[in-house]
Amino acid sequence: MEQEFWTTAILDFLIALGVVLGGVMLGGLGAFVADDYPMYKMLRLSEQLKIWAMVAAIGGTFDTIKNFEITILGGQLNLAFQQLIFIVSAFLGAHTGTILVRWLIQGEF
Repeated sequence: MEQEFWTTAILDFLIALGVVLGGVMLGGLGAFVADDYPMYKMLRLSEQLKIWAMVAAIGGTFDTIKNFEITILGGQLNLAFQQLIFIVSAFLGAHTGTILVRWLIQGEF
């Protein structure tokens, strides 16, 4: 059971990271093709994709929030804590992607 927990937490992190990095790279390519400023567009996309990366990583916000509510009201605080760890893991992955994009294109912090 513990191995499944850590596997899910790591997957949430990496999925959120991949959504941000992939979206930014393809968005930058689209901006280049459309004769827009790719660096500026990539910075904006990294911030805008952060919440969607978290949603994609945890499999939908409503399911996670519903599970969080059920476990708290049911007195299963350890399962609620696990759900919270999954959400934090997805956030850290998305935020890491944003930081990497800023670092790679030498954007503002």
